Amino acid sequence: MNITIRQELPEDYKITERVVKSAFANMEFSDKTEHELVSRIRKSDAFIPKLSLVAINKEIVGHILLSKIKILNDNQFAESLALAPVSVLPEYQNKGIGRLLILEALKKAKELGYNSVVVMGHPEYYPKFGFKKASLWGIKAPFEVPEEAFMVLELRKNTLNNVSGVVEYPSVFFE
Repeated sequence: MNITIRQELPEDYKITERVVKSAFANMEFSDKTEHELVSRIRKSDAFIPKLSLVAINKEIVGHILLSKIKILNDNQFAESLALAPVSVLPEYQNKGIGRLLILEALKKAKELGYNSVVVMGHPEYYPKFGFKKASLWGIKAPFEVPEEAFMVLELRKNTLNNVSGVVEYPSVFFE
């Protein structure tokens, strides 16, 4: 299988949203609105076009989105990124495409100067990429979530040493 990863383009949006919807259609933990979240993020200040990537195998078969968030502590904050969602068409799942999307998105985020990425995800999957429990840095989710499922990755060594607090997601995450 020959997979190409590139930046998502505006003309891809409808196709990408179908991919996202299909990817989550049979997931038990999903609220089935991830495709709507992607659309809302694209229209917000949190959107970073260079961090919205698609995987192509003749057609779009996967998508990943990293968007801006903040980690707030009293009156100071640190910028970070949220990895949400990563989507692969069901017939292409478990073939390494999600892994390729994540690795490329993390590489691009680092190139763009970002220091960290937060994810709420499977505690046995994301540590393969270097994600660790956010609680190790005193970073908390703004809602109830199992500690082992809320993780963060430093894109540069020690950039979270003086960071702690509660993650602030843009309001589009909750609409």
